[in-house]
Amino acid sequence: MATLQVRVEDSTKSAADALFADLGLDTSTAVRMFLAAALLHRGLPFPVTQTPCMSAELAEAVEDARLRRNLSKPYKTAKEAINAALDG
Repeated sequence: MATLQVRVEDSTKSAADALFADLGLDTSTAVRMFLAAALLHRGLPFPVTQTPCMSAELAEAVEDARLRRNLSKPYKTAKEAINAALDG
């Protein structure tokens, strides 16, 4: 059996360990599962795409909408909402 060593940030390793533990796995088993899936798919077992980065302001607005905080009143039209945003 071969040994595979990978360098990752401490925080990444800790978070991955916790995630896999919640799934009933250890990190070594999860990595072996990933490698087996990659071989089965003859590539990465998930799509690799380039996504646009969100600005911090947009990310905060998205999070506010998800948590239903800092919301204004409902608007009847898009124009009404835009005018309210511009008045600010």
